[in-house]
Amino acid sequence: MTDKPAFDTAAIREQFPILSREVHGKPLVYLDNAASAQKHEAVIEAMAGQMRTAYANVHRGLHTLANETTVDFEGAREDVRRFLNAPSTEEIIFTKGATEAINLVASGLAGEIEPGDEIVLSIMEHHSNIVPWHFLRERHGAVLKWVGLNADGSLDMAGLEEAIGPKTRLVALSHMSNVLGTVTDGAAITALAHAAGAEVLLDGCQAAVHARVDVQAIGCDYYVFSGHKLYGPTGIGALYGRRAALERLRPYQGGGEMIETVETDRITYNEPPHKFEAGTPPIIEAVGLGAAIRWFETLDIDSVTAHENALYERACEALAGINGLTIHGQAPGKGAVLSFSVEGIHPHDLAQIMDRYGVAIRAGHHCAQPLMTHLDVTATARASFGVYNTLEEVDAFAEALDRARGMLL
Repeated sequence: MTDKPAFDTAAIREQFPILSREVHGKPLVYLDNAASAQKHEAVIEAMAGQMRTAYANVHRGLHTLANETTVDFEGAREDVRRFLNAPSTEEIIFTKGATEAINLVASGLAGEIEPGDEIVLSIMEHHSNIVPWHFLRERHGAVLKWVGLNADGSLDMAGLEEAIGPKTRLVALSHMSNVLGTVTDGAAITALAHAAGAEVLLDGCQAAVHARVDVQAIGCDYYVFSGHKLYGPTGIGALYGRRAALERLRPYQGGGEMIETVETDRITYNEPPHKFEAGTPPIIEAVGLGAAIRWFETLDIDSVTAHENALYERACEALAGINGLTIHGQAPGKGAVLSFSVEGIHPHDLAQIMDRYGVAIRAGHHCAQPLMTHLDVTATARASFGVYNTLEEVDAFAEALDRARGMLL
């Protein structure tokens, strides 16, 4: 295996066209990566190139363009398999995002849920990993059990162990919090759940961008992530599921591709992954996701992590002397997500004024209202760092925050 090139932020930035633009006459400082990352040139070109040279619907076609497009589409599935270290491409399902992937699992399990069956969640979950389970509570009598956090924002593993019992059917947890940056121990979570006969779903939307993911080492039953946080396109995500789990799940949607035979009085289903990919799939988006993964794999993930951690630490140092500022989430080994509150200032006001200086941060409840209640806030401001961000941008962020705070207090 050849050594990967040294981590060069300047070279990386040149590969993202949007980073050269200005906002309100100021250089763009994009720190909203946890919501959606910017797009690499390879992604843009791969998607445009597919439409220019070899587009047709995939599978079942006998002409050249259909065959070429199918090869590219299924090649992207192999890219996802390799990225997650899944055993087989048959265990990789393309979805329109992590939200649909979680809904797919919830819908597939619905027929097995009996009143009183338990689903274990944590208080820091994104709404996409809460609402589908509420559907099972409302419609099938499932019981949601909630696991809390330690004072530093880390997952209460003792509380998790206590929450898992003989009625637990599924443990559904974030692999990395989109608000706190907390990274959970997927392998330990899976071991606890499997010991009780329960399955595990991990929401990897944030973790897949910041750390190496190996679903075989973790041992989870389901793993989901979205392309748009991985420097790829929107409208595409993936679900990894163990083959035995996927064979048991009911199909999520009905239509073309997901069937073997259709008769007037019976149907038979296709094998995974096609069983869960009804209709024309997101072909161009899958090609873009494959391009994003192949580019991301050229980077050394340990160098990515070290770079992003350095940005986070620089930001924490810059914010340390600000009176009335609280950083939410200080768990050891957390990812480069900085959520904070400034006493007397609403996060929305802060974000709007910082935008005048070209600095893009997010403000709101971040689709994590139970966590906001736990933190006793209605919203937070959030700066989230990516591979193309620089220490100079962190300084610009701190300066914009200081100016906004001075205007608002």
